[in-house]
Amino acid sequence: MSRTVVLVVVAALLSETWGVPLSSGSSPRAANHFPDGFYLGAATAAYQVEGGWNEGGKGESIWDHTLHAQPNLTADGQNGDVAADSYHKYKEDVQLLVGLNANVYRFSLSWPRILPTGDTDNINQAGIDYYNSLINELLANGIQPMVTLYHWDLPQELQKLGGWPNAVIADYFVEYARIAFENFGDRVKLWLTFNEPDMFSNGYSSATALAPGADSPGVADYLLAKAVLLAHARVYRLYDQRFRPTQRGRVGITLNIDWYEPLTSSADDAEASDRQLQFECGLWAHPIFSREGDFPEVVKLRVAANSRKEGRTRSRLPTLSPAEVNLIRGTADFFGINHYSSSLVTSGSSGSEPSKTYDSGVVTSMFEGYPTSFWISDIPWGLRKLLNWLHKSYPGYPFFITENGWSDPPGVLNDTARIHYYRGYLSALLRSINDDGVPVIGYTAWSLLDNLEWMNGYTIKFGLYSVDYDDPERPRTAKASVPVMAQIYKERAVPLEDFENADTTPPS
Repeated sequence: MSRTVVLVVVAALLSETWGVPLSSGSSPRAANHFPDGFYLGAATAAYQVEGGWNEGGKGESIWDHTLHAQPNLTADGQNGDVAADSYHKYKEDVQLLVGLNANVYRFSLSWPRILPTGDTDNINQAGIDYYNSLINELLANGIQPMVTLYHWDLPQELQKLGGWPNAVIADYFVEYARIAFENFGDRVKLWLTFNEPDMFSNGYSSATALAPGADSPGVADYLLAKAVLLAHARVYRLYDQRFRPTQRGRVGITLNIDWYEPLTSSADDAEASDRQLQFECGLWAHPIFSREGDFPEVVKLRVAANSRKEGRTRSRLPTLSPAEVNLIRGTADFFGINHYSSSLVTSGSSGSEPSKTYDSGVVTSMFEGYPTSFWISDIPWGLRKLLNWLHKSYPGYPFFITENGWSDPPGVLNDTARIHYYRGYLSALLRSINDDGVPVIGYTAWSLLDNLEWMNGYTIKFGLYSVDYDDPERPRTAKASVPVMAQIYKERAVPLEDFENADTTPPS
C-alpha cells in the first residue's frame, strides 16, 4: 500500500468514526506532520496531583489509607495528601496546558471525591462541582477533557469488601460511572473506564508494589481481571444504550504495554515475546478487542496447567462463560495505550510460584547501549513495533497514546534527555501513522506536572512542568522540554531534522 493511500485510509477513519474533517488539500501530508484533528496534550491522575485528600467532602481512598497506615512504603515516606495541589490550582494548570498548545487534557476522577463511600447513598455535590469547574475551564480554553473513571484510587469502604477481586465491585463501578455520565457527559466526549489494570492488579498480588497490598499473587490478580473486564463491559453497554444517543461521546480503556523484543532469533524467543505480550496486554485486550473474545488461549492453557501441577482442582484464572464473552467483546470505541519502554525477552522461569510472572514463562532484561533512566530505556522503534503488532492483532480500532514519558531525578530543569525521548517517540508515532497506516488519533504526554509517582514518592520526576514540593505554594516552573513540545504541538509536526534523525526503524 502506498503512503498516499495509507494517509487517505487514516483520514477516512478519523472522519467517519470521530467526526474529524478530511484535509481540503489535494497533496499528501508530509511524513513528519500529524493528521488533521489529531489530539495532542498531556495527562495526570487524581491521586498523583490533586491533593485535598480530606477536603470538600472527599472520602478515603485505598491510597490515602495505605500510605497513612504505612508511610514507609514510599521511597521518601511521602504521600498524596497535598501532592501538586491541583485541587486548588486547577486554573493555573489549565494555563500550563494553554502554554503547551494542547488541545486535550487527560485527567482522572477521584471516585471517593464523588462518592465518599463508593456507593450512591452519599453523593458528594462538592466533588461534582470541582470536576464541573475543571471541565468548564478546559473547554473555555479550547481544550478537550479526556476523563479516566478509575486511575487506582478505589474508595477504602469498598476495599473492606475485598476490593477488585470481589466481582460485586463491578456493581458499584457501574453506578459510579452512571453518575459521572449524568453530570459530565454533556461536555466530556472522551472517556476511559480503567487505567492500566495490569499494573493496579499488582496491588492485589504484592504486599508492597501498590495499594492496597493484598499479597495474593497468581490468584487475586486473575480474579480481578474478570471483575474489571465485566465492569468495563457493563459501563460501555450502559453508555452505549443510555447516554451515547444524546451525548455522542466515545468510551475506551487504557492498557500499559511495553514492547518485548526476542533476545535471539530463535523460535523459542519469538514465542516468548508473543507470550509476554499476551500475559501483559492480551489478558485484557483479547476479551475486548479480538473477534473471538475471551482470554488468550496461551494464557488459559498455561495457567490451567500450572494450577493442576499445584494440586488445584480448577484454574486460578476464572472462566468467562459464553454470555460473559459476548458481553465483553467489542466494548470499546478506541484502544488507549500507555507505553514507556522496551525490553528483551527469552523463555525461562521467573517469579514466585504461583504468580502471573511465573505463569508467563519468560525472563526479561534491559537493552544495552540505549539511554536509560530508572526503568525506562529510550527506544523509539519499540513503540513503532508495538503499534504495528496491536494493529495486526486488533484491526478495526483506532489507538490513542494516553501516556508516554521520561523520568528524571529531582532538580533537573534542563531536561535534555526528556527532549530527546519525546522527539524520538513522537517521530516513531508519526512513522506508524504515515508510513505504516496505524490509525492513531491522539497523544497525551505523561505528565503535565511532577507528581507523586506511587511507591517512588517524589523521588523521580515525569513532569513537563516542575513542582517545588518544598514550597507549600507548590509553584510550577517550565522545564526546557516545554517550549520544545509547545512548538511541536503548535506546528503539529516534529521538526524535519529531528524526525529524520530519530531511531524509528526497528532492527532487522
